[in-house]
Amino acid sequence: MSGFSVSWLDLREPADHAARDPELVSTLVSYLQGDTDIAPIIVDLGAGTGSTLRALTAMGAQRCVWRLVDHDPALLNEALRRHGQAEIVEDYQADLRDVAALPLGGAALLSASALFDLISADLVDSLVARARQQSTVVYAALNYDGRTHWTPAHPLDAAVLDAFNRDQHRDKGLGPALGPDASMTMKAALEKAGYTVLMRDSPWQLGPEQQALVSELIRGIRAAVTHGYGLSDAALADWQTFRLSHAGSGHCLVGHIDLLAWPPGV
Repeated sequence: MSGFSVSWLDLREPADHAARDPELVSTLVSYLQGDTDIAPIIVDLGAGTGSTLRALTAMGAQRCVWRLVDHDPALLNEALRRHGQAEIVEDYQADLRDVAALPLGGAALLSASALFDLISADLVDSLVARARQQSTVVYAALNYDGRTHWTPAHPLDAAVLDAFNRDQHRDKGLGPALGPDASMTMKAALEKAGYTVLMRDSPWQLGPEQQALVSELIRGIRAAVTHGYGLSDAALADWQTFRLSHAGSGHCLVGHIDLLAWPPGV
């Protein structure tokens, strides 16, 4: 799987926290806190430095046991360093493709943030089957949905977005990526397995206060679409220069979808 730096994860975390749908989180937290005699186990896939842990804890998820799963030991070490003894945190370095080996035993919740658009439909099916086997609730937040809107506009915005969305289906180490199709693919797989699925928009709403994040986003999009999508270097350079010149004054919406799914009987 393609790696992510601590600096990038830190840069995007405030936007991620602001974007999460509060209604879904409130419903989820009520479930997790429903039995005061039980410390629910949360397995967080692609946990990185623990952003999901921080988000849900800040919104009321207390007395939980967190199993943070990631392929990158450096990110897991950073998560442990940041959380110390404040929460019960277990770290698991694992290949997410080996679903049978993931530490899902006894889990009340399987969570992931900004992950499912990076994985394949086959892997979604395997994860859903494993979760359904033990009646585990599924919370998948911040799945990219293919929308990006810039203000002010540039003539190349639509072509760049089309190329970027095609690039989002590239294999990033977890099979042909679902990209913008992630949420609908998950919904179909979960409903086929008997889950009740709730979905809410959770877009990034970025403005001048997020200039550093917007600038990195622009550079990342440019890098993703530079080769293989029919866009000339000169046109892309003009687009990037224009976008960066407005990163401190313009606005950007990046569409995401949050999903919360309940197995039968829960």
